[in-house]
Amino acid sequence: MSKLIVSPSPHQLGTNSVKKLMYGVLIALIPTVLIAVWFFGMGAVVVIITSVLSSVLFEFLLTKYVLKKPSTISDGSAALTGLLLALNLPSNLPVWLIIIGAFVAIGIAKFSFGGLGNNIFNPALAGRVFLLISWPVQMTTWPKPSPLTDHFLAYTDVTTGATPLGVLAEGIRNGESAVKLVSQVPDYLQMSIGNTGGSMGEVGAAAILIGLVYLLMKKIITWHIPISILGTVAVFTTILWLANPVKFAGPGFHLLSGGLMLGAVFMATDYVTSPMSKRGMILYGICIGLLTIIIRVWGAFPEGVSFAILIMNAFVPLINMYMKPKRFGEKIKK
Repeated sequence: MSKLIVSPSPHQLGTNSVKKLMYGVLIALIPTVLIAVWFFGMGAVVVIITSVLSSVLFEFLLTKYVLKKPSTISDGSAALTGLLLALNLPSNLPVWLIIIGAFVAIGIAKFSFGGLGNNIFNPALAGRVFLLISWPVQMTTWPKPSPLTDHFLAYTDVTTGATPLGVLAEGIRNGESAVKLVSQVPDYLQMSIGNTGGSMGEVGAAAILIGLVYLLMKKIITWHIPISILGTVAVFTTILWLANPVKFAGPGFHLLSGGLMLGAVFMATDYVTSPMSKRGMILYGICIGLLTIIIRVWGAFPEGVSFAILIMNAFVPLINMYMKPKRFGEKIKK
């Protein structure tokens, strides 16, 4: 007979479950996926399907044959990791690289720590950064968006170009004015709807914001992490821009370009790798925002949000230690 162990009161009954939360995030990503398919066509479809199926397969094999536990693929966490990884990749990335990225995300970043709930780093970002460091050329060859054109059915044979952040970084290194460089990339409206170069999840800020509204309405996440990240980026870049508009781009450019929106809404808010307390979430978000711009402006890579989130993932245990949430029944000091 198995023992029933009940923890001391008080208790709180909730309706959330891992499966419900994972599928809620998947639903919130639908607008972003549709924008990716619209602008990148068959390439987006191939990358998404390959990444999701590979992640689910690795999860199944590792759970059954390594951890010797019942399969967990039905909870949606592996599919979510695969989809987030896909949205962090170029739409022309070869299939074999996508499979390697999925293995790193699931097999190393997730299962080497014991599976769901035990991983320190965001699995999808770990897979993405591994691919970026190992195959930088393939990971920084960006197809140009081409909605409903002759190239819609193309996969690897597509026209490529630089991202707005890449144009800015390269131009600044060559001594060009930030004002001139910003005028050479798609305007804010085009970046908002996704008509710009980049990874598939970087190019639709409006679609990501729709997902954010859904997540907040369903109370899957709170506002603390995404707003603190975006607010910090807005304030920091405004200060830099006012100090030297020739060298630094304004806040609108940084908020709408690159993977900032995707990272702030869907990656940094991961339950396992983000702080538990609201104060901790705000500190976590502020640090991610600062690190993102520091890497973008002074780092070797034009984009910094993936590195910033992974760096702060490592500090989450420390944040949780010093910024613990109030326990039930704990007396609040006045």
